[in-house]
Amino acid sequence: MSRLDDSLREELSVLRDAHRYRTRKIVEIIDPVSPAHVRVNDRECVNFCSNDYLGLSGHVDVRRAMAGAIERHGVGSGAAHLVTGHSVEHHALEEELAAFVGRERALCYSTGYMANLGIASALFKRGDAVIEDRLNHASLIDAGLQQGVEFSRYQHNDLNLLQNYLNLSKATRKWVLSDGVFSMDGDIAHLKYLAALCHQHQAWLIIDDAHGFGVLGDQGQGSVHAAGLSVDDVPIYMATLGKAIGVFGAFIAGSNELIETLIQKSRTYIYTTATPPTMAAASRAALKVLQRESWRRELLLAHIKRFRAGAKQLGLKLMDSPTAIQPIIIGNEAAALRASADLLDQGFMVTAIRPPTVPQGTARLRITLSAAHSEADVDRLLDALSQISLAPQIA
Repeated sequence: MSRLDDSLREELSVLRDAHRYRTRKIVEIIDPVSPAHVRVNDRECVNFCSNDYLGLSGHVDVRRAMAGAIERHGVGSGAAHLVTGHSVEHHALEEELAAFVGRERALCYSTGYMANLGIASALFKRGDAVIEDRLNHASLIDAGLQQGVEFSRYQHNDLNLLQNYLNLSKATRKWVLSDGVFSMDGDIAHLKYLAALCHQHQAWLIIDDAHGFGVLGDQGQGSVHAAGLSVDDVPIYMATLGKAIGVFGAFIAGSNELIETLIQKSRTYIYTTATPPTMAAASRAALKVLQRESWRRELLLAHIKRFRAGAKQLGLKLMDSPTAIQPIIIGNEAAALRASADLLDQGFMVTAIRPPTVPQGTARLRITLSAAHSEADVDRLLDALSQISLAPQIA
């Protein structure tokens, strides 16, 4: 055992003692048409922690599109977008995404994490002020840590504090970054007020809509569209394709000038292999299904209402979330892990989310609902929640 291994073993031991050690479960979809039903470590259960909000990952049209693309394009892209990796499928997807969200152009990235870091590498300059909601996704936080910027974080949805930061900053260029839908709490940012503050202080607003795109808005165009905001209000819009769309990847949408700047300067776009054309083809098919099968969003909304009503009857304290993300705060890590294990024993996969992903003292069960669930699935989960202990353990 090397000295490095000894040191790492000590660090891992600290994580275990704090109930913050992460483990992977082996998950297998039983039938792709019904992606919420899975095997977890050989146990059949219902998945209530997936971000596949509309159940599109197993849609027959999406699977056929990917299979057809394999026959036409092969498996991999072979290079970065600026070399030979930018296929006709990628280009068509970008045009269709831009039209869908009502912007001049869109640019595809491999992941949302890379998209947010790519925004920072291309646009943030030394001396810029970058101001973020404290509960933003880790990728936005890491984007704000770009070397040389003036970085601040305001308490969650505290727009008075945000205004103070904007007032106090002497920077000539100011950026405000926020999730559209907060991934661990499920609430929606006060987008109209954020946009108004940015206009007032000549700041630029960047929205990460990973959990809003596909489910919010008239046709699923996302939280910015649902709030009635334009590209002037939110010049930089990022969303992912691995959640409501059910595939993989991400995109940034905005003006022609924005996209050209990202192509020229965004390091996580320039210096990485493009996603396979098969993924782009599948995303294109999913985007069409998303617009055609509006009943999926309607069913998801019905499940959200059903779960919240049932939880209220059980006396469960939920957060103020109108979205598919319905967390139950437990408190300490050990109790959250115990509750998650008890639910798995009853046939439900619900992950325990613990610090540092969420703030200290707010370990939780992060329940996510999907159009792939049935009413019976939701009712059975509520029954299981009524039978387990959700009380924090006393240290």
